[in-house]
Amino acid sequence: MRVPPAVYVLGSSVFVLGTTEFMIAGLLPEIASDLDVTIPQAGLLISAFAIGMTIGAPVMAVATLRLPRKATLLAASAVFLAGHVLGALAPSYEVLMVARVVSAVATGAFWAVAAVVAVRLSPADATARALAVLVGGLTLANVLGVPAGTWVGQQLGWRAAFWAVAALSVLTAAAVAALVPRAAGTSAARPRVRDEVRVFRGRRIWLALATTAAFQAAMFAAFSYFAPLLTDVAGLDEADVPLVLALFGLGSFLGITIGGRIADRGLFLNIVGSLVALAVTMTVLALVSGSTAGAIAAVFAVGVAGFSIAPGLNARVFVVAGDAPTLASSVNTSAFNVGNTLGPWIGGAAISAGWGYVAPVWLAAGLALVALGIAVAAWDQERRHERALIPAGGPALATCDA
Repeated sequence: MRVPPAVYVLGSSVFVLGTTEFMIAGLLPEIASDLDVTIPQAGLLISAFAIGMTIGAPVMAVATLRLPRKATLLAASAVFLAGHVLGALAPSYEVLMVARVVSAVATGAFWAVAAVVAVRLSPADATARALAVLVGGLTLANVLGVPAGTWVGQQLGWRAAFWAVAALSVLTAAAVAALVPRAAGTSAARPRVRDEVRVFRGRRIWLALATTAAFQAAMFAAFSYFAPLLTDVAGLDEADVPLVLALFGLGSFLGITIGGRIADRGLFLNIVGSLVALAVTMTVLALVSGSTAGAIAAVFAVGVAGFSIAPGLNARVFVVAGDAPTLASSVNTSAFNVGNTLGPWIGGAAISAGWGYVAPVWLAAGLALVALGIAVAAWDQERRHERALIPAGGPALATCDA
């Protein structure tokens, strides 16, 4: 079955959201100079966005639970737009910090609701592919949006990059208004906060969230330091690093596309297989990092292997949450951002300890194995859950996709 066009509209919105989350990393010198702060202080704008996503996503999911899904998407888009207008006009570092947090909260709210809408709009055998479209929007943001936003900021000033994202958000909001059905994402029963919270009483959701956080920490422990690894260890010219990172992005997009199809056939087949592949490709990257050609090929392979898991991780949360997925989806977004925070810190600590630029890759391989262990435990828990649903001598009353 095909993914509905409205899901691609939501994916385009995620593209814009992802662009603003990451493009600021390439504009730190311009922002620091203009607002008279240090580079590390400007870097806190990235951390502020991650924290806003981590906390804001579940808070906004609860706050907007009883609102129509489409109205919530449009409201989040409006707040996102306001945050970028405020950021573009910010007279001081403090105002820009507030704008980043506001934008992050809106991003978290949009992502959580968009995931629910995408799943409920799609046929049962295409839900993972629908979620892959959303994650694909984020991947394309890294491949196309971030370099474009950085270029605009460097050529026309960092404020121009904020205006450009604001303009794109208007276009995507208009597409959501026109093409996403009014009743999209609604369920027969009225959503209740206690039903959403009840999901978190069992081990299954916590194992799913822990897998997400551990995987993301593995990816970002290595990815955050790919640039110095490629130049100082692999001997790549600094000017060629963006091309290799773009190749990584293309690999990620390929991985998401493949992973979505596998996940629709079996979620744990996708999750476990991807984590095994990630551990293997990270190990290969560490071993061949001294070779320019080998490192480039391995970076591409890491992109394919790593991001192939994304559809499965997101779809798994929907399976566990059942008819109350909004809060669980938003907390899964928070789990991704926990990994975004921990991974670079772990990799940076290894470098600061004098272990070199290959050390984060080895640590990433280890973290992938940790995530694999959690995923296997989740698989075992799922089997126990299914057996508990089978009456003695009778057929299963309900099953979950494994």
